[in-house]
Parts: sequence; C-alpha cells; structure tokens
Amino acid sequence: METLSYETVIDAPLQKVWDILWSPETYSQWTQYFGTGSIMKSDWKVGGTTYFLNHKGEGLVSTIDSLDEPNQIVFKHLGLIKDGTEDTQSKEVMEWSGYSEKYFLIDFDGKTKLHTEIQTEKEWEDHMNTGFTKGLMVVKSLAEGVNFTSV
Repeated sequence: METLSYETVIDAPLQKVWDILWSPETYSQWTQYFGTGSIMKSDWKVGGTTYFLNHKGEGLVSTIDSLDEPNQIVFKHLGLIKDGTEDTQSKEVMEWSGYSEKYFLIDFDGKTKLHTEIQTEKEWEDHMNTGFTKGLMVVKSLAEGVNFTSV
C-alpha cells in the first residue's frame, strides 16, 4: 500500500471549495482525469453508502468514515461495482478494502488549503498522481474563477 498526498492553496473560502469538490455540476469536471464521466452518488451519512462511478456505472463502493463539512471528509473504500454487481468479498477486493481517501480544507487567512491523502496500490500510483495533480488544478481554477482549459 502507498499513501499519496496532494496539497494546494486556493484563493477562495472553505465552503466554496467544498461545494466545487462535491457538487454534481463540478465533481465530474475535476475528476475527469480519473475517468470520463465520473460521478459520485452518496447519502452523505457516516457509515452510509457512497459510489464513485465512471460513465459505464462501474467503480468503487465506499462509505463516509468521517464528515465535518466544510472542513474534512474521509471515505473508506469497500469494494467494486462491475457489470451492475457489487463486490466487497472477492480476494482481489479484500487486498485493498478499507483503504481511505481523505480531504482536509483548512482556512488559511481567507484562502483554503486543500490537502488530500489517498491509500492505493503501487500499480495505481501514476494514475492517482495524474488525476489529483490535474484535478486539483481544476478545483483551484473553478474556485478562483479562472478560465481553465483541460490539459
């Protein structure tokens, strides 16, 4: 397991950055580097169900482990959805089930320091680095009102 972290300072208040991260209208914009048409469906309850899905409806089954809007959210990944079926018990899934994805938003003199951490397997490190590096640039540009062209 690898723990990767990313950080950026955004010239916008916490709530605005939070809304850009999790609003359906902007979520798919910053997560496009993880997969085209990415969406998140959540009941927004600690211990509830959250899905991170691609345009085919495949992706991760997760739960919210900790939530303090707009300061932090921690997701725990529990399994996969593939071909419409949830898998939380296969040997493949059990090797990484419980890995976390964390977002911390810290007031930094009226700006927001956004810090993210993700646990992943080594084979996914390049994908995560690309996704978060480019994705957080989109979050920053949306929050600061800067026109951003995808790279």
